[in-house]
Amino acid sequence: MNRRQFLIQSSLFSASSLISIGAHGWAAQSIAASNPNPRRLIVVFLRGAIDGLSVVVPYREPTYYTDRPRIAIPKPGVANGVLDLDGQFGLHPALAPLLPLWQQKSLAFVHACGSNDETRSHFDAQDYLESGTPGVKTTRDGWMNRLLGVMSDHNPIQAVSVGATTPRILLGKRAVANLASGRNAGNRLQLDKPQVASAFDRLYGNDDAIGRTYHEARVARTELLKDLEAEMKMANNGAILPNGFPGDAQRLARLMARDPRIQVSFLAVGGWDTHINQGAGQGQLARNLGQLGNGLVALTEGLGAAYQNTTIVVMSEFGRTVKENGNGGTDHGHGNVMWLLGDGLVGGKVYGKWDGLEPAQRYQGRDLAVTTDFRDVLGTVLTRRLAVDESKLSQVFPQYTGQMLNFC
Repeated sequence: MNRRQFLIQSSLFSASSLISIGAHGWAAQSIAASNPNPRRLIVVFLRGAIDGLSVVVPYREPTYYTDRPRIAIPKPGVANGVLDLDGQFGLHPALAPLLPLWQQKSLAFVHACGSNDETRSHFDAQDYLESGTPGVKTTRDGWMNRLLGVMSDHNPIQAVSVGATTPRILLGKRAVANLASGRNAGNRLQLDKPQVASAFDRLYGNDDAIGRTYHEARVARTELLKDLEAEMKMANNGAILPNGFPGDAQRLARLMARDPRIQVSFLAVGGWDTHINQGAGQGQLARNLGQLGNGLVALTEGLGAAYQNTTIVVMSEFGRTVKENGNGGTDHGHGNVMWLLGDGLVGGKVYGKWDGLEPAQRYQGRDLAVTTDFRDVLGTVLTRRLAVDESKLSQVFPQYTGQMLNFC
Protein backbone atom coordinates (compact mmCIF):
# COMPACT_ATOMS: atom_id res chain seq x y z
CA MET A 1 0.00 0.00 0.00
CA ASN A 2 1.45 3.40 -0.93
CA ARG A 3 1.23 6.51 1.24
CA ARG A 4 -1.74 7.95 -0.67
CA GLN A 5 -3.75 4.73 -0.36
CA PHE A 6 -2.88 4.55 3.33
CA LEU A 7 -4.11 8.08 3.96
CA ILE A 8 -7.32 7.48 2.02
CA GLN A 9 -8.14 4.32 3.94
CA SER A 10 -7.11 5.82 7.28
CA SER A 11 -9.55 8.68 6.77
CA LEU A 12 -12.41 6.19 6.68
CA PHE A 13 -11.96 5.19 10.29
CA SER A 14 -13.80 8.32 11.38
CA ALA A 15 -16.98 6.96 9.79
CA SER A 16 -16.67 3.23 10.20
CA SER A 17 -13.90 0.81 11.01
CA LEU A 18 -12.38 -0.68 7.87
CA ILE A 19 -10.58 -4.00 7.90
CA SER A 20 -8.76 -4.93 4.73
CA ILE A 21 -9.18 -8.46 3.38
CA GLY A 22 -6.85 -9.66 0.65
CA ALA A 23 -8.14 -10.64 -2.76
CA HIS A 24 -8.22 -14.30 -1.72
CA GLY A 25 -9.61 -13.70 1.74
CA TRP A 26 -6.76 -15.31 3.71
CA ALA A 27 -7.57 -13.10 6.67
CA ALA A 28 -10.78 -15.03 7.15
CA GLN A 29 -9.47 -18.57 7.33
CA SER A 30 -8.70 -18.98 11.03
CA ILE A 31 -12.23 -19.82 12.17
CA ALA A 32 -12.74 -21.22 15.66
CA ALA A 33 -16.52 -21.58 15.67
CA SER A 34 -19.48 -21.28 13.32
CA ASN A 35 -21.81 -18.31 13.43
CA PRO A 36 -24.85 -19.25 15.53
CA ASN A 37 -27.06 -17.57 12.91
CA PRO A 38 -26.26 -19.02 9.46
CA ARG A 39 -28.61 -16.65 7.60
CA ARG A 40 -26.95 -14.17 5.27
CA LEU A 41 -27.76 -11.14 3.15
CA ILE A 42 -26.00 -9.91 0.02
CA VAL A 43 -27.05 -6.58 -1.52
CA VAL A 44 -26.08 -5.81 -5.12
CA PHE A 45 -26.62 -2.14 -5.95
CA LEU A 46 -26.92 -1.23 -9.64
CA ARG A 47 -25.64 2.33 -9.75
CA GLY A 48 -26.88 4.54 -12.57
CA ALA A 49 -30.59 3.59 -12.52
CA ILE A 50 -31.19 0.42 -14.51
CA ASP A 51 -34.18 0.30 -16.85
CA GLY A 52 -36.44 -2.12 -14.98
CA LEU A 53 -38.92 -2.13 -17.86
CA SER A 54 -36.25 -3.84 -19.97
CA VAL A 55 -35.33 -6.29 -17.21
CA VAL A 56 -38.80 -7.58 -16.39
CA VAL A 57 -40.73 -6.59 -19.48
CA PRO A 58 -44.51 -5.97 -19.35
CA TYR A 59 -44.90 -7.38 -22.84
CA ARG A 60 -48.71 -7.46 -22.66
CA GLU A 61 -48.79 -3.65 -22.44
CA PRO A 62 -49.35 -2.13 -25.93
CA THR A 63 -48.01 1.21 -24.67
CA TYR A 64 -44.65 -0.40 -23.95
CA TYR A 65 -44.15 -0.96 -27.67
CA THR A 66 -45.70 2.27 -28.98
CA ASP A 67 -43.57 4.39 -26.64
CA ARG A 68 -40.40 2.41 -27.31
CA PRO A 69 -40.26 1.84 -31.08
CA ARG A 70 -36.46 1.26 -31.09
CA ILE A 71 -35.62 -0.17 -27.68
CA ALA A 72 -38.60 -2.36 -26.72
CA ILE A 73 -37.70 -6.01 -26.19
CA PRO A 74 -39.71 -8.14 -28.65
CA LYS A 75 -42.42 -10.48 -27.41
CA PRO A 76 -41.72 -14.15 -26.63
CA GLY A 77 -41.07 -16.41 -29.60
CA VAL A 78 -39.40 -13.66 -31.66
CA ALA A 79 -35.64 -13.40 -32.22
CA ASN A 80 -34.04 -11.70 -29.20
CA GLY A 81 -37.47 -11.64 -27.58
CA VAL A 82 -38.28 -11.80 -23.89
CA LEU A 83 -38.28 -15.07 -21.98
CA ASP A 84 -41.83 -15.54 -20.77
CA LEU A 85 -42.20 -15.62 -17.00
CA ASP A 86 -45.91 -15.68 -16.24
CA GLY A 87 -47.90 -14.71 -19.32
CA GLN A 88 -47.72 -11.00 -18.48
CA PHE A 89 -44.05 -10.32 -17.83
CA GLY A 90 -40.92 -11.57 -19.56
CA LEU A 91 -37.23 -11.62 -18.70
CA HIS A 92 -34.67 -9.87 -20.88
CA PRO A 93 -33.06 -12.54 -23.12
CA ALA A 94 -29.56 -11.60 -21.91
CA LEU A 95 -30.59 -12.84 -18.46
CA ALA A 96 -31.26 -16.37 -19.71
CA PRO A 97 -28.66 -17.81 -17.25
CA LEU A 98 -31.07 -16.84 -14.43
CA LEU A 99 -34.03 -18.70 -15.89
CA PRO A 100 -33.21 -22.00 -14.08
CA LEU A 101 -33.38 -20.11 -10.76
CA TRP A 102 -36.82 -18.81 -11.73
CA GLN A 103 -37.95 -22.31 -12.60
CA GLN A 104 -36.56 -23.59 -9.26
CA LYS A 105 -38.53 -20.83 -7.53
CA SER A 106 -35.45 -19.27 -5.97
CA LEU A 107 -35.79 -16.08 -8.03
CA ALA A 108 -38.55 -13.48 -7.69
CA PHE A 109 -39.12 -9.86 -8.68
CA VAL A 110 -41.04 -6.98 -7.12
CA HIS A 111 -42.13 -4.61 -9.88
CA ALA A 112 -43.21 -0.97 -9.64
CA CYS A 113 -40.98 -0.74 -6.59
CA GLY A 114 -38.83 2.08 -5.26
CA SER A 115 -38.63 5.17 -3.09
CA ASN A 116 -41.48 7.53 -2.33
CA ASP A 117 -39.13 10.48 -2.83
CA GLU A 118 -39.55 12.15 -6.22
CA THR A 119 -35.89 13.02 -6.87
CA ARG A 120 -34.33 12.12 -10.20
CA SER A 121 -30.82 12.91 -8.99
CA HIS A 122 -28.50 9.88 -8.95
CA PHE A 123 -26.67 11.23 -5.92
CA ASP A 124 -29.75 11.94 -3.81
CA ALA A 125 -31.64 8.80 -4.81
CA GLN A 126 -28.69 6.53 -4.07
CA ASP A 127 -28.18 8.30 -0.77
CA TYR A 128 -31.81 7.76 0.24
CA LEU A 129 -31.83 4.06 -0.66
CA GLU A 130 -28.55 3.55 1.19
CA SER A 131 -29.51 5.55 4.26
CA GLY A 132 -32.97 3.98 4.30
CA THR A 133 -34.53 7.39 5.00
CA PRO A 134 -35.89 8.85 1.73
CA GLY A 135 -36.06 12.64 1.70
CA VAL A 136 -33.89 13.00 4.81
CA LYS A 137 -30.39 14.24 4.04
CA THR A 138 -29.18 14.42 7.65
CA THR A 139 -29.01 10.66 8.26
CA ARG A 140 -25.39 9.89 9.00
CA ASP A 141 -25.30 6.09 8.82
CA GLY A 142 -26.47 3.48 6.33
CA TRP A 143 -29.24 0.99 6.92
CA MET A 144 -26.95 -2.02 6.53
CA ASN A 145 -24.72 -0.72 9.30
CA ARG A 146 -27.75 -0.17 11.52
CA LEU A 147 -28.78 -3.72 10.69
CA LEU A 148 -25.50 -4.94 12.18
CA GLY A 149 -26.49 -3.18 15.40
CA VAL A 150 -29.65 -5.25 15.82
CA MET A 151 -28.12 -8.60 14.87
CA SER A 152 -27.07 -10.82 17.75
CA ASP A 153 -23.56 -11.73 16.67
CA HIS A 154 -20.80 -9.14 16.31
CA ASN A 155 -17.35 -9.90 14.92
CA PRO A 156 -14.70 -8.03 12.90
CA ILE A 157 -15.78 -9.47 9.55
CA GLN A 158 -19.52 -9.75 10.08
CA ALA A 159 -19.97 -7.29 7.19
CA VAL A 160 -17.92 -7.27 3.98
CA SER A 161 -17.94 -4.61 1.28
CA VAL A 162 -16.37 -5.18 -2.14
CA GLY A 163 -14.56 -2.08 -3.35
CA ALA A 164 -11.97 0.50 -2.45
CA THR A 165 -14.04 2.47 0.06
CA THR A 166 -16.86 1.85 2.49
CA PRO A 167 -20.15 2.62 0.70
CA ARG A 168 -22.82 4.90 2.14
CA ILE A 169 -25.05 1.92 2.93
CA LEU A 170 -22.46 0.49 5.37
CA LEU A 171 -21.24 3.68 7.03
CA GLY A 172 -21.80 3.78 10.76
CA LYS A 173 -20.61 2.60 14.15
CA ARG A 174 -20.11 -1.08 13.33
CA ALA A 175 -16.93 -2.45 11.78
CA VAL A 176 -16.92 -3.24 8.07
CA ALA A 177 -14.32 -5.42 6.35
CA ASN A 178 -13.15 -4.45 2.87
CA LEU A 179 -12.47 -6.84 -0.01
CA ALA A 180 -10.58 -5.31 -2.91
CA SER A 181 -12.36 -5.26 -6.27
CA GLY A 182 -10.74 -7.10 -9.14
CA ARG A 183 -8.12 -9.84 -9.17
CA ASN A 184 -5.30 -7.31 -9.45
CA ALA A 185 -7.00 -4.44 -7.66
CA GLY A 186 -3.86 -3.57 -5.71
CA ASN A 187 -1.57 -3.47 -8.75
CA ARG A 188 -0.53 -0.14 -10.19
CA LEU A 189 -0.25 0.59 -13.88
CA GLN A 190 2.96 2.07 -15.30
CA LEU A 191 1.12 5.24 -16.25
CA ASP A 192 -0.06 5.64 -12.67
CA LYS A 193 3.51 6.10 -11.49
CA PRO A 194 4.44 9.75 -10.91
CA GLN A 195 7.94 9.21 -12.34
CA VAL A 196 6.48 8.19 -15.73
CA ALA A 197 4.32 11.30 -15.92
CA SER A 198 7.28 13.40 -14.77
CA ALA A 199 9.46 11.90 -17.52
CA PHE A 200 6.98 12.98 -20.20
CA ASP A 201 6.72 16.42 -18.62
CA ARG A 202 10.52 16.80 -18.69
CA LEU A 203 10.72 15.52 -22.25
CA TYR A 204 8.28 18.15 -23.45
CA GLY A 205 9.03 20.74 -20.81
CA ASN A 206 10.68 23.33 -23.04
CA ASP A 207 8.78 26.48 -23.81
CA ASP A 208 8.84 25.85 -27.54
CA ALA A 209 6.06 25.08 -30.00
CA ILE A 210 6.16 21.32 -29.37
CA GLY A 211 6.24 21.77 -25.60
CA ARG A 212 3.37 24.24 -25.59
CA THR A 213 1.34 21.97 -27.89
CA TYR A 214 1.99 18.99 -25.61
CA HIS A 215 0.86 20.82 -22.49
CA GLU A 216 -2.17 22.37 -24.19
CA ALA A 217 -3.21 18.98 -25.58
CA ARG A 218 -2.77 17.35 -22.18
CA VAL A 219 -4.92 19.99 -20.47
CA ALA A 220 -7.53 19.89 -23.24
CA ARG A 221 -7.79 16.10 -23.13
CA THR A 222 -8.05 16.11 -19.35
CA GLU A 223 -10.86 18.65 -19.42
CA LEU A 224 -12.69 16.88 -22.24
CA LEU A 225 -12.57 13.54 -20.44
CA LYS A 226 -13.81 15.22 -17.29
CA ASP A 227 -16.85 16.55 -19.14
CA LEU A 228 -17.61 13.26 -20.88
CA GLU A 229 -17.21 11.14 -17.76
CA ALA A 230 -18.71 13.48 -15.16
CA GLU A 231 -22.28 12.19 -15.21
CA MET A 232 -21.31 8.55 -15.63
CA LYS A 233 -18.92 8.78 -12.69
CA MET A 234 -21.58 10.44 -10.59
CA ALA A 235 -24.08 7.77 -11.55
CA ASN A 236 -21.64 4.90 -10.96
CA ASN A 237 -20.37 6.39 -7.69
CA GLY A 238 -17.14 4.41 -7.84
CA ALA A 239 -18.80 1.06 -8.61
CA ILE A 240 -17.18 -1.52 -10.85
CA LEU A 241 -18.55 -1.91 -14.37
CA PRO A 242 -20.55 -5.02 -15.29
CA ASN A 243 -17.63 -6.82 -16.94
CA GLY A 244 -15.83 -6.90 -13.61
CA PHE A 245 -18.82 -8.15 -11.64
CA PRO A 246 -18.61 -11.92 -12.28
CA GLY A 247 -15.06 -12.09 -10.93
CA ASP A 248 -15.86 -10.04 -7.83
CA ALA A 249 -19.03 -12.06 -7.23
CA GLN A 250 -17.12 -15.33 -7.46
CA ARG A 251 -14.42 -14.14 -5.04
CA LEU A 252 -16.99 -12.91 -2.53
CA ALA A 253 -18.94 -16.18 -2.78
CA ARG A 254 -15.85 -18.27 -2.11
CA LEU A 255 -14.98 -16.10 0.87
CA MET A 256 -18.46 -16.40 2.34
CA ALA A 257 -18.55 -20.15 1.70
CA ARG A 258 -15.34 -20.55 3.72
CA ASP A 259 -16.21 -18.21 6.56
CA PRO A 260 -19.58 -18.50 8.32
CA ARG A 261 -18.90 -15.35 10.33
CA ILE A 262 -19.74 -13.17 7.31
CA GLN A 263 -23.45 -12.40 7.45
CA VAL A 264 -23.83 -9.20 5.43
CA SER A 265 -22.13 -8.27 2.15
CA PHE A 266 -22.40 -5.50 -0.41
CA LEU A 267 -21.34 -5.08 -4.04
CA ALA A 268 -22.04 -2.17 -6.38
CA VAL A 269 -22.12 -2.38 -10.17
CA GLY A 270 -22.14 0.72 -12.38
CA GLY A 271 -22.89 1.34 -16.05
CA TRP A 272 -26.71 1.54 -16.05
CA ASP A 273 -27.22 5.21 -16.96
CA THR A 274 -28.42 4.50 -20.51
CA HIS A 275 -29.33 7.91 -21.93
CA ILE A 276 -28.11 6.96 -25.41
CA ASN A 277 -28.00 3.80 -27.55
CA GLN A 278 -29.60 1.60 -24.90
CA GLY A 279 -30.43 -1.16 -27.35
CA ALA A 280 -33.17 -3.77 -27.15
CA GLY A 281 -32.61 -7.54 -27.14
CA GLN A 282 -29.04 -6.76 -28.17
CA GLY A 283 -26.82 -3.75 -27.58
CA GLN A 284 -25.35 -1.83 -24.69
CA LEU A 285 -27.87 -2.78 -22.02
CA ALA A 286 -28.00 -6.41 -23.16
CA ARG A 287 -24.21 -6.74 -22.88
CA ASN A 288 -24.24 -5.35 -19.35
CA LEU A 289 -27.18 -7.55 -18.34
CA GLY A 290 -25.33 -10.58 -19.66
CA GLN A 291 -22.41 -9.84 -17.33
CA LEU A 292 -24.77 -9.15 -14.44
CA GLY A 293 -26.62 -12.42 -14.98
CA ASN A 294 -23.38 -14.39 -15.18
CA GLY A 295 -22.17 -12.74 -11.99
CA LEU A 296 -25.34 -13.56 -10.09
CA VAL A 297 -25.09 -17.19 -11.19
CA ALA A 298 -21.44 -17.24 -10.08
CA LEU A 299 -22.55 -15.84 -6.73
CA THR A 300 -25.21 -18.50 -6.17
CA GLU A 301 -22.96 -21.35 -7.29
CA GLY A 302 -19.90 -20.12 -5.41
CA LEU A 303 -21.82 -19.96 -2.14
CA GLY A 304 -22.38 -23.69 -2.33
CA ALA A 305 -24.33 -25.02 0.64
CA ALA A 306 -24.42 -21.50 2.14
CA TYR A 307 -26.82 -20.42 -0.62
CA GLN A 308 -29.72 -22.19 1.10
CA ASN A 309 -29.46 -19.65 3.95
CA THR A 310 -28.60 -16.63 1.82
CA THR A 311 -30.83 -13.92 0.35
CA ILE A 312 -29.51 -11.79 -2.51
CA VAL A 313 -31.24 -8.45 -3.13
CA VAL A 314 -30.59 -6.51 -6.34
CA MET A 315 -31.69 -2.88 -6.33
CA SER A 316 -31.13 0.43 -8.14
CA GLU A 317 -31.81 4.06 -7.23
CA PHE A 318 -34.78 4.56 -9.58
CA GLY A 319 -36.13 3.36 -12.92
CA ARG A 320 -36.22 5.09 -16.27
CA THR A 321 -38.84 6.80 -18.40
CA VAL A 322 -41.52 4.73 -20.10
CA LYS A 323 -40.94 6.56 -23.36
CA GLU A 324 -37.59 6.35 -25.11
CA ASN A 325 -35.77 9.60 -25.85
CA GLY A 326 -34.45 10.95 -29.15
CA ASN A 327 -31.05 9.30 -28.64
CA GLY A 328 -32.32 5.75 -28.48
CA GLY A 329 -32.08 5.71 -24.70
CA THR A 330 -34.14 6.47 -21.61
CA ASP A 331 -33.97 9.25 -19.05
CA HIS A 332 -34.25 9.28 -15.28
CA GLY A 333 -37.56 7.91 -14.07
CA HIS A 334 -39.22 6.69 -10.89
CA GLY A 335 -40.54 3.14 -10.31
CA ASN A 336 -38.26 0.16 -10.90
CA VAL A 337 -37.95 -3.56 -10.19
CA MET A 338 -36.19 -5.23 -7.25
CA TRP A 339 -34.73 -8.73 -7.61
CA LEU A 340 -34.68 -11.44 -4.95
CA LEU A 341 -32.64 -14.63 -5.07
CA GLY A 342 -32.46 -17.39 -2.48
CA ASP A 343 -33.50 -20.91 -1.60
CA GLY A 344 -36.69 -20.90 0.43
CA LEU A 345 -38.23 -17.91 -1.35
CA VAL A 346 -41.71 -18.23 -2.78
CA GLY A 347 -40.09 -17.53 -6.12
CA GLY A 348 -41.14 -17.91 -9.70
CA LYS A 349 -43.45 -14.91 -9.31
CA VAL A 350 -43.52 -11.18 -10.09
CA TYR A 351 -44.78 -9.39 -6.98
CA GLY A 352 -46.09 -5.87 -6.53
CA LYS A 353 -49.21 -3.98 -7.50
CA TRP A 354 -49.06 -3.31 -11.23
CA ASP A 355 -51.07 -0.27 -12.33
CA GLY A 356 -49.92 -0.28 -15.96
CA LEU A 357 -48.16 2.06 -18.37
CA GLU A 358 -50.96 4.16 -19.81
CA PRO A 359 -50.25 7.91 -19.41
CA ALA A 360 -52.98 8.34 -16.78
CA GLN A 361 -51.44 5.53 -14.71
CA ARG A 362 -47.91 6.90 -14.77
CA TYR A 363 -46.13 8.95 -12.18
CA GLN A 364 -46.21 12.59 -13.33
CA GLY A 365 -47.43 11.31 -16.67
CA ARG A 366 -44.05 9.91 -17.68
CA ASP A 367 -42.75 7.20 -15.34
CA LEU A 368 -43.72 3.86 -13.91
CA ALA A 369 -45.45 4.65 -10.62
CA VAL A 370 -44.10 3.26 -7.33
CA THR A 371 -46.70 1.02 -5.70
CA THR A 372 -44.36 -0.88 -3.32
CA ASP A 373 -41.90 0.91 -1.05
CA PHE A 374 -38.40 -0.57 -1.24
CA ARG A 375 -38.38 -0.78 2.56
CA ASP A 376 -41.34 -3.19 2.44
CA VAL A 377 -39.14 -5.56 0.44
CA LEU A 378 -36.12 -5.11 2.68
CA GLY A 379 -38.14 -5.30 5.89
CA THR A 380 -39.65 -8.60 4.78
CA VAL A 381 -36.20 -9.97 3.97
CA LEU A 382 -34.77 -8.88 7.32
CA THR A 383 -37.54 -10.30 9.47
CA ARG A 384 -38.40 -13.47 7.59
CA ARG A 385 -35.08 -14.39 6.05
CA LEU A 386 -32.54 -13.00 8.55
CA ALA A 387 -34.72 -13.57 11.65
CA VAL A 388 -34.48 -9.93 12.77
CA ASP A 389 -37.05 -9.24 15.48
CA GLU A 390 -39.86 -7.24 13.86
CA SER A 391 -39.93 -4.93 16.89
CA LYS A 392 -36.35 -3.87 16.02
CA LEU A 393 -37.09 -3.05 12.40
CA SER A 394 -37.66 0.61 13.26
CA GLN A 395 -34.01 0.79 14.33
CA VAL A 396 -32.98 -0.15 10.80
CA PHE A 397 -35.58 2.01 9.03
CA PRO A 398 -36.42 4.89 11.39
CA GLN A 399 -39.89 6.44 11.31
CA TYR A 400 -41.15 3.87 8.84
CA THR A 401 -44.01 1.46 9.40
CA GLY A 402 -44.18 -0.86 6.45
CA GLN A 403 -45.99 -4.01 5.54
CA MET A 404 -44.71 -7.54 5.09
CA LEU A 405 -44.85 -9.06 1.62
CA ASN A 406 -45.55 -12.69 0.83
CA PHE A 407 -42.48 -13.74 -1.15
CA CYS A 408 -41.13 -15.67 1.84
